[in-house]
Amino acid sequence: MDFSALPKIELHLHLDCSLSYRVVSRLKPEITSDEFRRSFVAPPKCSDLADFIARASRGIELMQTREALRLVVLDLLDQLRADNVLYAEIRFAPLLHTAGGLRPADVVQAVADALQEGMTETGVCASLILCTLRHYSAAQSMETVQLVEQFAGSPVAGFDIASDEAGFPIDAHIAAFQYARANGIPCTAHAGEARGADSVWETLRHFQPRRIGHGVRSVEDPDLVAFLIKENIHLEICPTSNVQTNVFARIEEHAADTLFRSGVSMSINTDGRTIADVTLNSEYQTLHRVFGWDKTHFLKCNLEAIAHAFVPQAVKTPLQEKLNKGYGLPPGSTG
Repeated sequence: MDFSALPKIELHLHLDCSLSYRVVSRLKPEITSDEFRRSFVAPPKCSDLADFIARASRGIELMQTREALRLVVLDLLDQLRADNVLYAEIRFAPLLHTAGGLRPADVVQAVADALQEGMTETGVCASLILCTLRHYSAAQSMETVQLVEQFAGSPVAGFDIASDEAGFPIDAHIAAFQYARANGIPCTAHAGEARGADSVWETLRHFQPRRIGHGVRSVEDPDLVAFLIKENIHLEICPTSNVQTNVFARIEEHAADTLFRSGVSMSINTDGRTIADVTLNSEYQTLHRVFGWDKTHFLKCNLEAIAHAFVPQAVKTPLQEKLNKGYGLPPGSTG
């Protein structure tokens, strides 16, 4: 089955993990395609999540000027258009892009400006999520969440915590998430990937996000699954990435189908298009091949993604209508 023409939504997409060979060769003209694959694309199996994350460092090294950030954003918007993505939420950690002398606010402004330019050129709608990282200090997390507040009214739409959940506790970041809640900042948080269901419980208890990045190990605790359904917590699921990081040994063991059938709100995402070497189209093909998913499954996931996106309803409604039309439903259908 060909899913390439279907409209798609992507909520979990890391900017620094999605540099194509085209843009890398502009930023580093001497690189060969073989070197690019060795340095920027992860193998089908990494040793663990930390090994997978380490591969983002090559992209980050190149993203230290306004122009480099601009080119990477424009390149990603082109990738999204080719994948028939209607709306994407693109996340990055601003504090990682200051080695060249940019201030964190300069970084956010450069990415936001480039996103506006790319949306105009491609017709893809997108927002930005600013990430703190597990190994950051409390001050760094607070600085990041306050950048979300500072850029209110721009494409910046939410706050996230990423990186190695198994290696670092949550304590330093509780105040930043409290600040987000107090100031009406939408939040998601990586959990239930490198650690099990306890990580998701801990994250929900202390951060109270409305979405969980990955969250696939929630399946290990039926009470947690029931809680996610009751509270309408959305899981941003990235199948191929989870196999690469050894959350699951094989794609056939992935929890996506079980979670879908349980009734948990979820979407399908790439995580990092380059590091994982995937598109949404290829992820859909994989789920179709392994679990027999069809258009009905993907429409449900995309509508759930829009329902939980960090944008106003005035933005969501036309996207929902485009999804319904793209999947062959009549106008006004609820999917």
